[in-house]
Formats: sequence, C-alpha cells, structure tokens
Amino acid sequence: MSSSKNVSLAPQSQSQPQHVRIESHKQQVEADAPTLASTSTSTLSISESKELTGLTHECGVFGAIACGDWPTQIDIAHVICLGLVALQHRGQESAGIVTSEGKCSKNFNMHKGMGMISTLFNDDSMKKLRGNLGIGHTRYSTAGGSGSVNCQPFVVHTAHGALALAHNGELVNNESLRREVLARGVGLSTHSDSELIAQSLCCAPEGVSEHDGPNWPARIRHFMMMAPLSYSLVIMLKDKIYAVRDTYGNRPLCIGKIVPINSGHTGNSTETHADGWVVSSESCGFLSIGARYEREVEPGEIVELTRSGYRTVDIVERPDYKRMAFCIFEYVYFARGDSIFEGQMVYSVRLECGRQLWREAPVEADIVSSVPESGTAAAHGYARESNLEFAEVLCRNRYVGRTFIQPSTRLRQLGVAKKFGALSENVAGKRLVLIDDSIVRGNTIGPIIKLLRDAGAREVHIRIASPPLQYACYMGINIPTREELIANKMNAQQLARHVGADSLAYLSVAGLVQTVQRKHVASAKPTGHCTACLTGEYPGGLPDELSW
Repeated sequence: MSSSKNVSLAPQSQSQPQHVRIESHKQQVEADAPTLASTSTSTLSISESKELTGLTHECGVFGAIACGDWPTQIDIAHVICLGLVALQHRGQESAGIVTSEGKCSKNFNMHKGMGMISTLFNDDSMKKLRGNLGIGHTRYSTAGGSGSVNCQPFVVHTAHGALALAHNGELVNNESLRREVLARGVGLSTHSDSELIAQSLCCAPEGVSEHDGPNWPARIRHFMMMAPLSYSLVIMLKDKIYAVRDTYGNRPLCIGKIVPINSGHTGNSTETHADGWVVSSESCGFLSIGARYEREVEPGEIVELTRSGYRTVDIVERPDYKRMAFCIFEYVYFARGDSIFEGQMVYSVRLECGRQLWREAPVEADIVSSVPESGTAAAHGYARESNLEFAEVLCRNRYVGRTFIQPSTRLRQLGVAKKFGALSENVAGKRLVLIDDSIVRGNTIGPIIKLLRDAGAREVHIRIASPPLQYACYMGINIPTREELIANKMNAQQLARHVGADSLAYLSVAGLVQTVQRKHVASAKPTGHCTACLTGEYPGGLPDELSW
C-alpha cells in the first residue's frame, strides 16, 4: 500500500532520567549469548530477518538539498531514493520521500507506503516528487507499530506552513511528552514517536519571541531539552533542512557534499565546489550518489542546510556528569561495513574485533571461516592475528524464499540449513573456527554446525565477535525480551554443548569497547558508547510506562 500526493497544508519538560543499571538474573551466565542471525539483512524480508536474527534496526533517514540557482539540474528525488536504497538494511517495512520546490510553504510533494524501496518508487511516482530539496525515510517499527499510518516522513500543519520530519531512534520519555502534547489540545493520529516530535515542534516555547517569524532552532532546542534521547532527525521546511542529533549522540547522522561528476577522488573536499548537500544515517551511500563524506553531526548539534551551504545554528549540551552514548551495536552489526563513524570505517573496527577475539579466545585449528556475511570482517581479523588460513566453508542460497516465517522452531532450524550449503572440500577433516558477529536466540547456529559436521568437519569451534546480548534496548533497536535471549539461559560452555560446538567464546565487553575506542584514545578525543544491551547500563534511564 502506498500513497502519492501533493500535500496542501493549512495552519494549525522533563528532567533527564537518571543513569540506570538493571541487575542481571541470579542465574547470570558468565559466558554469553546468541548471535545475530547468520545472514545478511540485505537479502531477507522483514519476517525472515526478525525470525532469523531477533534483531532489527528501527530506521534510516536521508535528506538532500541543491545549491545554487533553483530549479536545480540535480534530480533530488532520485538522489534521496538512491540514498534510501543504501540504507535499506536499516529498515525494510515502509519508506517515503517528501520534496519541496522551495517556493510555497503550503505545498510538499510526497510518496510513501509499505514495502521495500524498489517496489514503492517507480517512474510515475518519481516524476511527482519534483523539488530542490527533500527528505526520505526507511523504517522498521519499534514504537508505534506497523501500518501505513505510521509511514514516514510525517508532514504536519503549522501556523507557518508545512513541516516534514523523519526520525531514527526511540524516545525514552515518550509517555510524558505525549501527555504534554495532548494537554495542549493537540490530537495525535498515531502512536509513533515521529508524529509526537513533529507536533512538539509546532508550538513556540515560552519566552521566545517570534514576531518576525518562527524561530525553528529555538523550537528544536526546546524539544531537545525535553527529550534527552534517542533520535537523529531530518526536518524539512519550505527552503531548508535541519539535521538534529540527540545530546548523547546515540543514533548516527552525518553530512555529505554532492560534488561535480568529474571531480574524481578528493581526499580533502573542502576546495571542491558543492552542487548540493546531503545528510544521512550512514555514509555508505554517498559515493553512489556522487557525494563525499564531510563530517558527522555532533551530539546535541542543530545543523541548518540551505541552498548556500550548511552551518551550525545551535548546540545543546548534555549534563557534565553524562558521557556520550553512541550505540556500540552499530559497529557490531547494524551499520554497513563501508560506513564511517567517529572517523573510522565500520569494516576496520570489525576486523580489529576479530583480532581482539583471537587474543582473548585462541584455539588450535586448521582454518578460520565465517557465517556469511555478518561475521566475515571479524573472521579475517581472527585469521590474520592467529596466522591461520581463512577459507569459505558456507555457500549461501540466495533464492531459498520465505523460509523463516514458519512458526515452529523445528521448521525454522530446517530453514536455516536450507539457506546454506557446505563447501565440503574446504571442510572435510579440518578443525574449523567459525566466526559470527553475535548470538540472539541461539536457534540458527546449531543447524549450521550440524551442516558442517555432516560435510566432514572434525571440530567446529564457535567464536562470537561481540559480548553476550542480555538486555532489551529502548532506544531504537528491536531486541527480543530477556527471556528469549539465550545468554540469559546458558553460559558459553552450556551453549556450546546445546548447539553441538566443540567450544564457544565471546568477545568481552572490555575488549569490544577497547577496540571501538582505540583511535579516540590515541587522539584524546572525548567519546563514549552505549552498551545497555550488553551490560544493562542505560545512559538515559528506563523508558516511561506506556499507557496505550
């Protein structure tokens, strides 16, 4: 289901929660937890991804604006569409694009609906998305539920014209904000955080003069003071885009420069003319749209993008006693390997995690391999550090179909086996170390081990390039309940016996943090990472109790 239309619009705080740690169950496992499914999210449907891995990201956001004279020669809608394709791994449930021609504050062009980017946007829908600037969104729901009513970007009415908003994250104080908005007499048509944010921006804060027009930076700041985390936002008005990141920097957001096609590789793009600017959850799609990575939006920063360029209009500080809390699982699993966070490529961090994993959990073996493609970078790191040979042992069947929607565990496990074949010549008679990035429910690794043993493997040792996953996430990642997480039921030795491995070990929390922060330690740059799903330490406290 999708909708394409021209949107014509008519007018229309809380204290920060304390740092909270959830104590673990008595039967706390010293070892650890299930791995994210062993398959690439890019080839899975929603139901497949959820059944197979138990982990899904909430969404990805993207914005683009052309520089110079308008109307622009750049096809902004196509740029946004390609940007969203590059972010498809962050959400495959719904998507949308809203554009503005920069002339009228009451008319935006919009197309959004349920489904993947490739099925939602065709020539006809793209022709209707004329504009010189626009924002886009791809979604998997965590707050608000599934359904076309929750598709983003949201377009809302204000006294000053149209406002479109796309959001990545999840508000930890959703309920208190919701009560405040409803108390102002504002009706909400969904339970989505994104609509709540948009409506929060529609009213000017007390003490802010708007005689000369709306003060959007002040409105955004007011919202940020009420909502500590978790969000990265792109907000579009008639002729500008605001890029906003929460004060903890929990969700990623970065800026890129659209350069002339004949620019080639530019190590430093500061002297290159800008044809336009983009903002995105990840940088992985920049090269495919002719853009170059510029920098990250800093925690608490409000960046304004116009046809003249971009500038910082405000920075909202977090309390001195609070550290930055960028989601560490972006490095472990969610982000694409060619994305850049905090000045380092995700692939390089995963490679280093594999090296650290060997230092912490060495084993005598003949070859190192991975569950494609999630554990491949870490497997290469493990092989290099151990001086063992890396060899592929699993071959993916990309055309197996919707195997993972079966309700029973038995059929799900059979489905996992069907998705892979074993390269028996690489496996037979070998002692094998198999690397994966994480374990969630623990349902998928057992059938893979059996497959390798049936192909002749003499030993199968499992190594997980992240710590045990033991806690839920309330900041934009859909993690199963604690009862479903295998790390809360079995330690590493127990899990190894359960899945039929000769041994099983995880990367430690300290090892992961050390690996992620190694460059920052050398540069003395302030940093901090959220490890709530691993340690139970939530940077912004637990979420409000929901009344709906």
